[in-house]
Amino acid sequence: MTGRFLHFLAVDWSGAAGERHKGIALALADGDGGPPVLVEPLKRGWSRAEVLMFLQEDLPADTLVGMDLGIALPFADCGAYFPGYADSPADARSLWALVDRLCADDPHFAASSFVDDDALAPYFRRHGGREGAQFRCDDAEHGRGRFRVTEHAQAAMGCKPYSNFNLVGAAQVGKSSLTGMRILHHLGGKLPIWPVDPLPDKGSVIVEIYTTLAAREAGRSASASKIRSYEALNEALEILGSPPVHGEGPIDDHSSDALLSAAWLRKVAHEPQRWNPPDTTEQIARTEGWTFGAY
Repeated sequence: MTGRFLHFLAVDWSGAAGERHKGIALALADGDGGPPVLVEPLKRGWSRAEVLMFLQEDLPADTLVGMDLGIALPFADCGAYFPGYADSPADARSLWALVDRLCADDPHFAASSFVDDDALAPYFRRHGGREGAQFRCDDAEHGRGRFRVTEHAQAAMGCKPYSNFNLVGAAQVGKSSLTGMRILHHLGGKLPIWPVDPLPDKGSVIVEIYTTLAAREAGRSASASKIRSYEALNEALEILGSPPVHGEGPIDDHSSDALLSAAWLRKVAHEPQRWNPPDTTEQIARTEGWTFGAY
């Protein structure tokens, strides 16, 4: 993997309502070195459509793109994304297509129509105490909902993942994952998405990331993974072997997540074990995907 990628882009994602989002941040690290830098949006705050356009038209050559979202839903635990649902998709790409089709009228790549669908709502935990009858799996030993195999790996590493079927609270990842799936579908195969797609010998690739993994490898605990000052960010960057970014005082945690994750991708992308997690299989890769760095 040495020298395989020339650039490293981290995307801190948001599933919030509306067009523009303070929760979306992009940061780029150059393979030749230097501090990671934020990619500034054309207007105040990125829109999801602009991120899609950037990935389609402005992405530097041979970039490893890490997107902080779940690229699929749990499948292996029950043998289906939506057990008992007649149209349950067979793989991740079919899942992305279903999400996008049911949400075609939702503006700004939102996914409200998907979770409000009468047949699909029972699989999600939603606001107002609405936990669907299918939200939990019978063998779950926690209250955080169904896990993919990669989320079990994250938990074994000391993280506290939540189910992509969870739409409630600060730890919810469902909305960001579902909106992200619409973006992945609209990429239309232009960029390979590992491990749903095999890793090609050249060109840019998208992977799923979990920014807490980057923070842990930069000396932070899982419970204190969010960085809100330039001083703390530069301490973490130093551990990753990255030069510091310019600035002092407060920084929003979306920007710091993106900056730190870009530097982390640059540091670890050449390590073979990151691309060969022991608990994945061809079936898991095709249906659930994997979080880069979890092994």
